[in-house]
Amino acid sequence: MASDGQKVVLITGCSSGIGLRVAVLLAKDDRKRYHVIATMRDTKRKDKLLEAAGDTYGKTLTLQTLDVCSEESVKQCINSIKDRRVDILINNAGIGLLGPVESISIEEMKKVFETNFFGMVRMIKEVMPDMKMRRSGHIIVMSSVMGLQGVVFNDVYTASKFAMEGFCESLAVQLLKFNVNVSMIEPGPVHTEFEVKMMQDVAKMEYPGADADTVRYFKDVYLPSSLDIFEAMGQSPEDIARCIKKVIEARRPRFRNLTNSLYTPIVAMKYADETGGLSVHTFYNLLFNFGPLMHITMNILKCLTCSCLRRRTISPN
Repeated sequence: MASDGQKVVLITGCSSGIGLRVAVLLAKDDRKRYHVIATMRDTKRKDKLLEAAGDTYGKTLTLQTLDVCSEESVKQCINSIKDRRVDILINNAGIGLLGPVESISIEEMKKVFETNFFGMVRMIKEVMPDMKMRRSGHIIVMSSVMGLQGVVFNDVYTASKFAMEGFCESLAVQLLKFNVNVSMIEPGPVHTEFEVKMMQDVAKMEYPGADADTVRYFKDVYLPSSLDIFEAMGQSPEDIARCIKKVIEARRPRFRNLTNSLYTPIVAMKYADETGGLSVHTFYNLLFNFGPLMHITMNILKCLTCSCLRRRTISPN
């Protein structure tokens, strides 16, 4: 139970990765400003969180079961909190989907939207009325650079993030009237177990329904380029957790927060050309015409951007 003066922070998807790291970071706050309710769909996967949390578990961090795909689960979780008080909601739970769109079933696509988009909406709908009534609150949504710029072979995942961005951009206007802030966190590549496993799995899969050329482009062109980008520009879950903490503690939190300034030119390029052709043709050329040059460039960038430099790029201010 939160003590007087502590902010109650509810975080979804805390079994690993970014959710785990931000939960632990806030729970270990030197000034004990936060009471963290770390949630996950399956609490059998709690061991890594409890190990990282150490003696904060049971004090500034508690654990709850929550499945963002279940309205009943969401209601039960929020109702179990004293006075239903959530000062800060961090929507982190999400899943990915990668590959040629011809080989992805509609059911798989729906599953991505059910978790990434509708899971976020369920959480916001449940806590928003209380925040509005208290005239206080902060909603943090884990988006992605892919919520701002489409990425080849990430069609469905990108679409879910675009939907999140549009929903929150619209909602943020209304909530300001109630002194409730909305902030999007927009990382580029992040080195998590989730990302690594997905990359390994997709490289081994067959893609029925997709033509041979598309499968070859995906496996022999996109995947190697993607790995280069991860190595050169990827951040750690700890990096993203520190960014989220900065956003929470900002006097006037920004709506959009790119965690990696190396992606700023990519986003700027898109908005510099209202026709959309500049970004589409640039990415086409980078992937299909200048692949070897891109590989060399990423290796140079990897040498220049040590982890120390990448940590310094994390600033929502």
